[in-house]
Amino acid sequence: MTAVHVAVGIGVVLVNLAAGLYGAWAWWTSHPAPGFWPLLRAGQALVIVQAALGGLLVLADKPLPRLHLIYGLVPIGVAFVAEQLRLVAAQTELDRRGIEGRDAVAALSEEDRRVMVRAILRREVGVMAASALVVALLGVRASGWL
Repeated sequence: MTAVHVAVGIGVVLVNLAAGLYGAWAWWTSHPAPGFWPLLRAGQALVIVQAALGGLLVLADKPLPRLHLIYGLVPIGVAFVAEQLRLVAAQTELDRRGIEGRDAVAALSEEDRRVMVRAILRREVGVMAASALVVALLGVRASGWL
């Protein structure tokens, strides 16, 4: 079981690092990132699997340092907070542009709506890329490599 926990932990770090770097590149360059969301969700799923495996190790009375448990569980909170920030990305972008309500959005030209949607998606990718990088760093810290 411990070997599986270690292997999944390596996966957590690598997949979240890849998602974070890819998303950060997409955010920085304003390029679309077609594979970002599946990669991010895979990293989040690995975090949940890792937490469940860690829980099984705790139930089996395997000795784990307290900091390991904290660094292992905080990524779930990081992902949750990032999802909340992602959910308000559209409203934040509308507020930034001084656009209020559905009618104001409908009054925009097709090109202006496209620009706004790209800005919303860029904001969402930026938030989630940052969270993936934090999760990767926490995974490294939990492993004791750092």
